[in-house]
Order: sequence, then structure tokens, then C-alpha cells
Amino acid sequence: MKSKSQRIAGALCTVSLLVAGAIWWQPGISAELAVKIPPPLVDETVAPDAASETAVLAGGCFWGVQAVFQHTQGVTRVVSGYAGGAKDTAKYEIVSSGSTGHAEAVKISFDPHKITYGKLLQIYFSVAHDPTQLNRQGPDSGSQYRSAIFYGNPEQKRIADSYIAQLDAAKVYRGHVVTQSVPLNAFYQAEDYHQDYATLHPAQPYIAIYDLPKIDNLKRMFPAEYREKPVTVAAIK
Repeated sequence: MKSKSQRIAGALCTVSLLVAGAIWWQPGISAELAVKIPPPLVDETVAPDAASETAVLAGGCFWGVQAVFQHTQGVTRVVSGYAGGAKDTAKYEIVSSGSTGHAEAVKISFDPHKITYGKLLQIYFSVAHDPTQLNRQGPDSGSQYRSAIFYGNPEQKRIADSYIAQLDAAKVYRGHVVTQSVPLNAFYQAEDYHQDYATLHPAQPYIAIYDLPKIDNLKRMFPAEYREKPVTVAAIK
């Protein structure tokens, strides 16, 4: 199975051929389609003194998922990393083998007074990825690209499970929702070069084709939750 660096090299070769043939990606032509879905019927009750919360979500390559939530109001930090496997295998080149149990995931810190866990899941299911693709997203395949919600407590599990059932019952997708709802055992931050990747490399072909459209979809479908300036890992360090 090819690593993302190998796929990027292949994408660059493909881009060269496409440009030579005067065919190339144009703004507004999206490889990523958003789906209009209802908000969750079950969401968290936020106490007046509630502090910052975290959510860990996986939905394909973490570059694009991180970028979507970095542009989401109420989010204070988004870190790319790995969840589902052991600490000693939480390294990109090993995770890319697809044999570690890890998924590429993001850890989202957010203010529940500004955005709820349920609203984050609505964005996740609508614009961040396609929850009907099993062990793949777009050009990326393997269990490390699976759709998964790593819940941190019983309330998150209740909200996630209820929403998955709600979306399936509403038949808003062409296929069945395959998103896993599993307990979070640990989250391991990915290597520094993966952080803020979409923000730092907007002209990179993979980002331009598969990730920037996610941000455009967020702005179009969730204008009240969209923030123009992303909250980056580098800015918080």
C-alpha cells in the first residue's frame, strides 16, 4: 500500500500530464461533495460553568479534516494524530501500512458555549468526509482512513450513536453509514510536518483537489459556523 508521500509524487506526475493537456482543477470544481443533513436530535446539555471539551474524529486523511475544523467557529485547537492503536506504532510510516489499528484522526478542542458536540458531528458528517465509504476516503484506502468517532465519555457515545441511527433512518445518503463509534483509549499527536498541512500547502495538488473544497463546502453550508482565519497549531505553540 502506498504511503501518502508516494501518492503525492504520483499526483504531481498526474498533474503535469493534465496541465500539459490543458485540463486542470478549477476553483469551484469540487472533488468533495457535501451532503445537506439535519442537525442531531440528541445533543449535549451545556452547563453554565462548562469548560473546554474535546472530540476525536477520523474521516480519511487528517489534513482535510483538520482544515475543516480549523475554520469552524468555537473551535480553539485542532491537532492531527492517530487513534485506535498502540503508542509504539503511532508513527506515520507505520500507520500507513494499515496494520496498526490506528486511524488518522484529529483531536478538536472546542468551547461548548459556542459550538456543541452535536454540531461538530453535523459538520463532520456533512462536509468533512463521506461516512458511507468503508476503510477509504477519496483516493486513500486502508483501515487507517476509516470513518470513526472516538468518544471520550458516555454522553459523547449517546450523541454519536443516536445521530448515526438518525441519519441512516433519514436516508440522507445513497449508502449506509459505516462510521464506527468506539471508545477513545488514547490519542497520539502526529509528526510536526502533518500539522496545519492544508493551510501551509494550499497549492499542493492533493490539497487543492480534495481538501480546499471541504472548506468551501463548510463556508457555503454552515455560514454561521465558518471562520475565515483558521486556528492553527503553529499559532498556539
